[in-house]
Amino acid sequence: MPAYVIVNVDVVDEEAGLAYAPVAQKSILSHGGRYLVAGPTPEPVEGIWNSSRFVVIEFPDMDRIREWYDSPEYRSAREIREGKIRLGMLFVEGAPPEGFSLPDRP
Repeated sequence: MPAYVIVNVDVVDEEAGLAYAPVAQKSILSHGGRYLVAGPTPEPVEGIWNSSRFVVIEFPDMDRIREWYDSPEYRSAREIREGKIRLGMLFVEGAPPEGFSLPDRP
């Protein structure tokens, strides 16, 4: 089942951002990832969204995400961004086509 990486990004140092992006992108693509959404965070419909950029990346499965995240290529990218790019990252598995199921009620 496909799995996703959801990322909130704030670039503190533009130069670091420009150095990080191609290294991260190459590592993602080489591990079977594909970008679904990447760009400035739009105005929220509800609530507050505290990041300037938003990225959603699809991988074939959760194992591939973990391989990518632990890879030497992505470790290099993380070193570039350390202290210069703030991000929050979630790893999530996709839902089946029929959607999620609600918990049974007694």
